[in-house]
Amino acid sequence: MTRSGAPDLPGALATELRGTAHALADAARAATLGHFRTPIDAETKEAGRFDPVTVADRLCEDAMRAVLARRRPDDAILGEERGTRAGTSGLTWVLDPIDGTRSYLAGTPTWGVLIAVSDADGPLYGLIDQPYIGERFEGGLGHAGMTGPLGARPLRCRGPRALPDCILMTTFPEVGTPEEGAAFHRLSRGVRMTRYGTDCYAYALVALGQIDLVVEAGLQPYDVAAPIAVIEAAGGIVTDWEGRPAPGGGRILAAANAAVHAAAVAVLNAR
Repeated sequence: MTRSGAPDLPGALATELRGTAHALADAARAATLGHFRTPIDAETKEAGRFDPVTVADRLCEDAMRAVLARRRPDDAILGEERGTRAGTSGLTWVLDPIDGTRSYLAGTPTWGVLIAVSDADGPLYGLIDQPYIGERFEGGLGHAGMTGPLGARPLRCRGPRALPDCILMTTFPEVGTPEEGAAFHRLSRGVRMTRYGTDCYAYALVALGQIDLVVEAGLQPYDVAAPIAVIEAAGGIVTDWEGRPAPGGGRILAAANAAVHAAAVAVLNAR
């Protein structure tokens, strides 16, 4: 299960939800790869800072919504580019068609497609797909595994280790507000290595057992739903910086295990 107290879904429903998630990811691969590393224009969604959106973002979400219209028409949808669609089933698909549009525009293969299905309490299952590399990470509904060019393998987070032995990742060096950035860099000074710019791929690396921590701020539900499900299915923990559940986004701390999580919470909240 991806979280304590998650309901036991009927086997047929769980199989259908997983199958639908993979169908969405397959549709997203075709839509995103058609424009990757080609000349492509980007609009910005915010005045005063570059928050890009491209035709590939919109085509990708449209392709996934078309799959849901055929397979799961009674489910709700929350998508980054097309907003919300109400449903009657009690389940919501949370979609980020390209997490890391800046990376997509730059041609780096660290962007990804995020797909999750949630109930009222948070994500039940999530999928992180990197179309160009061909890696797909899934977690929840009894599964925690990945497939890629080297085949399939289970997902399992790293075991406990002292902070000075940990690897930390985030997307933007400034992290958020000046206060949030100061807290992050306080943590960064205490770990073995910090790496930047990997977008959702960093969360996949936590689940894969490669790194120990991801810390970010200012995230939306579609940024975190899939990573929460994948990492928790692999034995890790995803919360806000105070250690509370964070399916709505905000300030996010993903940790490989409870010991590293507790140590990071203490540093982030030190005064």
